Amino acid sequence: MRKIAIIPGDGIGIEVTRAALRVLECAKAKFDLSLTFTEFDWGAEKYLREGVSLPAGAVEMFEQEYAAIFTGAFGDPRVPDNRHAADILLGLRFKLDLYINLRPVVLLADRLTPLKNRTRTDLDFVIFRENTEGLYVNAGGVLKRGTPQEVAIQEEINTRHGVERIIVAAFEYARQHGRQRVTLADKSNLLTYGHDLWRRTFREVASRFPEIEANAQYIDAMAMLMITNPEQYQVIVTNNLFGDILTDLGAGLVGGLGLAASGNIHPGKVSLFEPVHGSAPNIAGKDMANPIGAILTAAMMLEYLGHPEAAQAVESAVSACIAANQVTSDIGGTLGTQAAGEAVVARM
Repeated sequence: MRKIAIIPGDGIGIEVTRAALRVLECAKAKFDLSLTFTEFDWGAEKYLREGVSLPAGAVEMFEQEYAAIFTGAFGDPRVPDNRHAADILLGLRFKLDLYINLRPVVLLADRLTPLKNRTRTDLDFVIFRENTEGLYVNAGGVLKRGTPQEVAIQEEINTRHGVERIIVAAFEYARQHGRQRVTLADKSNLLTYGHDLWRRTFREVASRFPEIEANAQYIDAMAMLMITNPEQYQVIVTNNLFGDILTDLGAGLVGGLGLAASGNIHPGKVSLFEPVHGSAPNIAGKDMANPIGAILTAAMMLEYLGHPEAAQAVESAVSACIAANQVTSDIGGTLGTQAAGEAVVARM
């Protein structure tokens, strides 16, 4: 029996996780999966009550005992700096070395895209975001804070090891999934040290995959081209900051953050899966949040765990619900969070 950790988190994270867990339980029963789910109450409530965010020994426990981690969303206005969220999410990403942030950008129904004259065949790609380096390593400092002479330095860290392994992962995904093109997003024309490393490494890795077309674009051009010519993209690979931005842009192109799934992955090791929307405290507890992002995240987790048939069943049920408009109000339906989740379960 393989153990899955469930961390609902805060706000709507609790609600969408409840819906996703119902889908996972359905998949477990339907496909006779050897999975067991253990819920952890880590989030703002525990942090405010006990001062505990990511408990001591949690990382080692996950490495030794768990196959995957599923989280909801984190963030609470009662914790202004969201320290608990950073400790849990960034802590797990870095301490478990989850160097791949994988985000599908897939249009599930033509009506969901804001782009004119675009269909499902035009929007179907994945983004590989480097997840452990770049500007997110918190390297830098501040001098003369709070004065007119304040100086703030934030350093971007790029290592050959980190850059190469995310690019290799993108090309391997393309090969395994029949994708013919991998595109790098960088800013090597101005960031002539760190992003020159990205460009050179990209060319070297691409030479190992001669059957796959490799091209590179500057990030500002790509932000435009994702809107004007999205059909050119199949697999995108980029650094931590650019990936953070492009993936939200991608979500906007296919219906919004309520539909966006993601995985934080280290192949062959315990990995973390999370919908990418926030905790939305303004609608928490109102049964309004869209659970599809969480449900599709659950499908990603099932595929990672080696259950592609179950993952496909979840995705097909979601597509059927969208086609029948059995969805929440943000994408044109009338259902609440839990009813939308139950609609997916019923179609499975």
